[in-house]
Amino acid sequence: MFENTVFSVLDLSPIIKGGDAAQAFANTVDLAKWAENLGYSRYWLAEHHNMPGLACAATAVLVGHVAGATTKIKVGAGGIMLPNHSPLIIAEQFSALATLYPGRIELALGRAPGTDNQTMQALRRSSKEEVNQFPKDVLELQAYVGRQVDGIEAVPSCIVPGQGSDLPMWILGSSLYGAQLAAALGLPYGFASHFAPSLLTQAIEIYRETFKPSNYLDKPYVLAGFNVFAAENDETGRLLMSSAKQAFLNLRRGKPIPLQPPLENFDSQISETEKAFLSNLLACSAVGGPDKVKGEIEEFIKFTGVDELMIASQIYDHNARLKSYQILAENFS
Repeated sequence: MFENTVFSVLDLSPIIKGGDAAQAFANTVDLAKWAENLGYSRYWLAEHHNMPGLACAATAVLVGHVAGATTKIKVGAGGIMLPNHSPLIIAEQFSALATLYPGRIELALGRAPGTDNQTMQALRRSSKEEVNQFPKDVLELQAYVGRQVDGIEAVPSCIVPGQGSDLPMWILGSSLYGAQLAAALGLPYGFASHFAPSLLTQAIEIYRETFKPSNYLDKPYVLAGFNVFAAENDETGRLLMSSAKQAFLNLRRGKPIPLQPPLENFDSQISETEKAFLSNLLACSAVGGPDKVKGEIEEFIKFTGVDELMIASQIYDHNARLKSYQILAENFS
């Protein structure tokens, strides 16, 4: 089972305390090259806005930057929050990228805002209407890049270079909605279990049971987000994870800040309620030395049967982050 599991990277291009976006972008490129050399399958960048600790707002630009700095690893948006954008603009951006880097660009689509209410309005996303339009927007986007789509009125025929770009598309989600849509459209499905694990098993079950084969995928394909904090020993792994815990708590408190240095004995400094919150939020995580991390990942794969794990590692020290991905790759090479 494990030799058939695909491993990939999810990067939010974190800005650390005392750092800036330029450093975050340099680290992203360095990690992408590292992941390519280690044999990871794909490298996805998320879309988040107005987050002081994340430099991934201009996702399409960053995807192109990473693709230009690498040679063979697949690079994509994981994902573009489509209600924030015109489907036509996304079609133009990503089909252009697919033309520049043939066979390497991917587009995963979600419907969450990826930001706060004020920024939603600045994005011209002022109501729930855009979210309710999500299935139609996905179909429209597919039509723009030349896919055969039923029920969509005529679209502009001069999308350059959209038509025929053969852009791979995914549906992302953290609820049952995305699973149902991905199954209905016959598209691969990614679940955001790295920060919203509660509905993972139910979503996978619905997706697999209701999947309709399409011209693009003949059987279900499930990707799951998964956190890894791997180090030389268990204690160091837990220490590395404390930076991510701080980030999630700061976000919950409505005070997002750059990624903070790790703190020893962090769990003893927070309330029981906060511990429970983090335990639920980060349930899909492997933390510790190489053997412990390998065992926890194997257990997760056995339990879910996912086809692919997309690894998120919000680690403060860049070299420690590189090492974490190396440990994982060496465990499952």
